[in-house]
Amino acid sequence: MNKILITGAAGQIGVELTQVLRDKYGAKNVVPTSYNKPAYGKFIQHETCLSLDVRDASALAQLVADAQCDTIFHLASLLSAVAEAKPLEAWDINVNGLLNILEVARTYHCAVFFPSSIGAFGPETPYFNTPQDAIQRPKSMYGITKVSGELLCDYYYHHYGVDTRGLRYPGLISSTALPGGGTTDYAVDIFYAAVKNRHYDCFLRADTQLDMMYMPDAIAAAIQLMETKAATLKHRNAFNVAAMSFTPAQLAAEIQRHLPDFTISYQIDPIRQAIADSWPRHLDDGAARAEWGWQAHYDLAATVADMLKHITLNEQKINVKVPIKSFS
Repeated sequence: MNKILITGAAGQIGVELTQVLRDKYGAKNVVPTSYNKPAYGKFIQHETCLSLDVRDASALAQLVADAQCDTIFHLASLLSAVAEAKPLEAWDINVNGLLNILEVARTYHCAVFFPSSIGAFGPETPYFNTPQDAIQRPKSMYGITKVSGELLCDYYYHHYGVDTRGLRYPGLISSTALPGGGTTDYAVDIFYAAVKNRHYDCFLRADTQLDMMYMPDAIAAAIQLMETKAATLKHRNAFNVAAMSFTPAQLAAEIQRHLPDFTISYQIDPIRQAIADSWPRHLDDGAARAEWGWQAHYDLAATVADMLKHITLNEQKINVKVPIKSFS
């Protein structure tokens, strides 16, 4: 990777990925773009994020040509709950936007990273130890767009030789980016509510078990996959990756180890609950471990401790009076 374009750089993954890639490859070699204006000061420290709508194929092609990009991290997407509310827009952004990326990559010989999701599976798929190669019949528009994206990436690799690679991410937890309309967003919301109010109203049932991953692991996985020699990859696209699996009740209990006065209640959102019920509980990521050495570093306890530490510090910076706790 010499010159890297990031789409959706102001989103959940993009905010932190941009900073890590800048640190690793140099700020001048990373071109972050977003449809929406970034809301994070650290993110725009070195240069302004460029405006880009991935549905505008000509603007995308011009940018890739001018910047002489050889790698694209394509993160622009509508997440699960938002996609369900806006299915036609979700298809346009998630599928037609990706198609534009792949066409540009074919023309300008770029490698492409595409993030898929546990949402690409459906209720016919085994819920536990979900295989790398399994039936995919998602019931949400988000999941349908992710399966379509996986297939498009495979098509462009097999027919045109485009170096496409991707991961099936579980729910992602970030201390930097705010939730963006995902079904697993409760696992981010809960930390802000715990620090600010010591109480959280969860929109999923207490026993809803889902795969999750802390953002530092998610970023490391994307970069590691893109840096791996192509000859070692059998699957290339849509590798299952896993780190931890828990329920809202288990997450709340771990937070209570640090904040004993924290409480949780449940006000179920039927749309997001139905989406969550159709998703795997735990992925089998054996292929990623075998083909490119994937290994997560954060479990539930480490994630909770680090999240509470960072969010407490962030709240103090904006003059919210929060008692300092020990998060060891």
